[in-house]
Amino acid sequence: MRLKTSLLQEPKHILLILVSCVGWTTADELYSCSEDHQILRWNLLTSETNLVVKLPDDIYPIDLHWFPKTVGCKKQNQTEIFVLTSTDGKFHLVSKTGRIEKSVEAHKGAVLAGRWNYDGTALITAGEDGQIKIWSKSGMLRSTLASQGSPVYSVAWGPDSDRILYTSGRQLVVKPLQPSAKVIQWKAHDGVVLKVDWNSVNDLILSGGEDCKYKVWDSFGRLLYSSSSHDYPVTSLSWAPDGEVFSVGSFNTLRLCDKTGWSYALEKPNTGSVFSVAWSADGTQLAGACGNGHVIFAHVVEQHWEWRNFVITLTKRRTMQVRNVMNDAVDVLEFRDRVIKASLAYGHLVVATSLQCYVYKNWNTPLIFDLKEGTVSLILQAEKHFLLVDGAGLYTFSYEGRLISSPKFPGMRADILNAQGVSLSNDTIAIRDKSDEKVILLFDALTGKALADGKPLTHKVEVVEVALDQCGPSNERKIALIDKNRDLYLTSVRHLGREPKICKIGSMVHSMAWNDAANILCGVQDNQLTVWYYPSAVFTDKDLLPKTLYMKDGSEFSRTPNILSYVGTKVTLRQGDGSLVYSSVPPYPALLHEYSTSARWEDALRLCRFAKDQSLWACLAGMAMANRELTTAEMAYASIGELPRVQYINFIKQQPSKESSLAHMLMFSGQVQEAEATLLQAGLIYQAIQVNIDLFNWERALELAVKHKTHVDTVLAYRQKFLQKFGRKETNKRFLQYADGVSWNSLSAALVSFL
Repeated sequence: MRLKTSLLQEPKHILLILVSCVGWTTADELYSCSEDHQILRWNLLTSETNLVVKLPDDIYPIDLHWFPKTVGCKKQNQTEIFVLTSTDGKFHLVSKTGRIEKSVEAHKGAVLAGRWNYDGTALITAGEDGQIKIWSKSGMLRSTLASQGSPVYSVAWGPDSDRILYTSGRQLVVKPLQPSAKVIQWKAHDGVVLKVDWNSVNDLILSGGEDCKYKVWDSFGRLLYSSSSHDYPVTSLSWAPDGEVFSVGSFNTLRLCDKTGWSYALEKPNTGSVFSVAWSADGTQLAGACGNGHVIFAHVVEQHWEWRNFVITLTKRRTMQVRNVMNDAVDVLEFRDRVIKASLAYGHLVVATSLQCYVYKNWNTPLIFDLKEGTVSLILQAEKHFLLVDGAGLYTFSYEGRLISSPKFPGMRADILNAQGVSLSNDTIAIRDKSDEKVILLFDALTGKALADGKPLTHKVEVVEVALDQCGPSNERKIALIDKNRDLYLTSVRHLGREPKICKIGSMVHSMAWNDAANILCGVQDNQLTVWYYPSAVFTDKDLLPKTLYMKDGSEFSRTPNILSYVGTKVTLRQGDGSLVYSSVPPYPALLHEYSTSARWEDALRLCRFAKDQSLWACLAGMAMANRELTTAEMAYASIGELPRVQYINFIKQQPSKESSLAHMLMFSGQVQEAEATLLQAGLIYQAIQVNIDLFNWERALELAVKHKTHVDTVLAYRQKFLQKFGRKETNKRFLQYADGVSWNSLSAALVSFL
C-alpha cells in the first residue's frame, strides 16, 4: 500500500502564505483555508477550484471541522456548516456558501482547535489561554472543562462523545465529561505535543510532537507504538475513518501508517510543513494543508488481497490487477468509480466503489448492483453470502446480488463497526455491542432477526474480538471470543431454553482466526502459534482439549504478530514491523473433520493409524463421542492410553436401554442435569437416583426418592455407609428426619438387595 500524491505547479492560495486547515464535505469536495483569508472549494471530479469567500482581514483561520453528516444511522437535515477557529479568540459557524452565520468570543488569544462531537450535539474548543470549553451546536457556552497554564494545541472527542482528549505541554489528558469520573494523564512526548486524534472504530489514540515522533496509545494511556525520530516536528496526523490506517505530516513529509504504527509509505513532497491532514469519508484519499501555500492530495493505491492462488492489487484508483500465481495469468479489472473497499474469499471477489458493488466469480462478467451509501467501511464474506457495512447500516447480500437481510438493534452505530467486533457465517451474524462490550448480539443471517428470542450472549468481562466458525450445520454453530484479559472462550450460538455454556480454551491469546473449510481454530498465544484442531472437544471431554493442540514456536515471528487469515493449511500473519509471514499447518485434521462430518469412521481410523499422531487420535475420540459413535471412540481412547474412559464406554455399551446409554453419554460429557432429565423422562427413577449417589449429590438423590416415593431407604443406606467409611455422624436434618422412620436392619437389607 502506498500514497499517490498530486500537487499543482502553482498553488491556488497565495504562494508562501501557509494553508492552515482542510476539510472534506463529500468524498470529492474539499474546503481549504489559508492565512491569505481565502476559503477555497476544490472539486476533484472536475478539477475545478472556486473561491467560496474572502474572510475579513482580521480573521486568520487555524482549524476547520465540518458538522457530522450522519448521526448514528440517521442523516442530518441541518444546513451544512463548519466551525472555523481563528487567531482573534473567536470561532465562527460558516455555511457551505461561505456566509458567517455566527461569530463567538471564545478564548483570550487564538482558538487553536475546534471539534464537533460524533452526534453533532456539542462543539469543543481549545485555546492559547489553556482553556477547553464545550458549546452547544448553536454556539452557546455550556461549560469550561479545563483550565491550565499552557496552550492546548489539539483536542479530540472519545468514541462515545463522553470523554475529551487534549494536550497539556508534554502530556496527554483524557477527561470524562462526568464530573466525578477519573481523569487519566500521562507524559506522552519529550517535547510539546502538537497534535492528537482518537479513532471511534478502534478506540486508539494518536499523538505527535516537537520531539519529532508520533505514537500510538490505547484509551488507558498505554503505549502501543513509538516511531523513531523524524528530522522535523510532527505537525499533523489523522486517522482514516475505518481505523485501519493513519497519516502523519511533517516538514516536506507525508507518511501512511498501519494502525499498529509501522509505516506503509513515506512521501517527500515539496510542501513545507503539513499543518493539517484530513481523510475523505470513504477513506480512499487525503488532503494536506501545506506551509508553502499548496494543498496536497494523496490517494491510497497498491492495496493487496490474497486468497489461495490469486493475488489482487489495486494498481490505480479504478483499476485492479488479478494474478494467478499457478500459471502467472493476469487479468485487469476496470471500474467506473474509484474503489473504496474490497474482499477476496470463498472464490468470490467483492468490490465496493463509491456508487456500486461488484461481485466476481470469474474475471469476465461481474454482477453489479447499486449502493445506497458510497461509504462502505467493512466487507465480510462467508461461503454463501457477504455482509456490507456502511454509515447507514448492515446488509447481507447473496453472491447473486440479492439483499437477504438487514439486522437492526437499538443504539446501532454502523460507522464504528470493525472486523474484530463483527463476524459472519452462513447462518449467523455476531456483533459486539459497543454500548456494553460484555454483550454479543446474535442475528439470523437469512432473516436479520435476533436469535434466542432476542436474548443476547453475555460474557462476564468485556469482549475485544469475536469469530464464528464457518462449517457444519447451524444448530452446531460455535462462536469464539477473546476478552479483555486475553482469555479465549468458546460457546454455542443456538441453544434451546438453557443458558449457553461458555468454556475457556486458552489464555494470553492476542489474535485468532477460524479455518475456511473446517472448524479448526488458530491463535497467537503467548509467544507461539497455537492451533486447536478440535476446539469443540471442550464440550465433550474437556480433558481431551490439551491433547488436540498443535503448537509452533513463535521465535520465527517478531513482536506481536497478528493473524490475517487461515485458508487451507496456510496461516497468514502480519508481524509487528508490517512484514507478512506464512505458517503451514498439517493437512490431516481438516481431513479428519471431513470424515467425521460425513460419518466415514473407518476412513478416520485409517487416517489416524497412518499419521501416527496422538493429537489426531485425541480429536477422533472427541468427534466420535460427540457423534455417539462408541466403538470408534473406544479405539481412539485406547490409542491415547485413556483406559478409565475405555472402561466407561464399555459400561455405556452394556446399558439395557437407549435412554440409559444416552444419559451416561451425557454424564461422560459432564452434563449431569441433562443426564438426570433424560432418565426421569424415560421413567428410570432408580437410575436417576443412583447417578446422584455416584456423584455424592446426596440431597438431590434424597429429593428425587422422596418426590417419587421410592428407594428412600436405599439413599439412606448408601449415605450411612459413606459416613461410616469416614468415621462421621449424620448432621443433615433432612436425612436425620427420614432415618428416624427407617430401622438400621431395613437399611442394611436395602443396601444388600441393590448391591
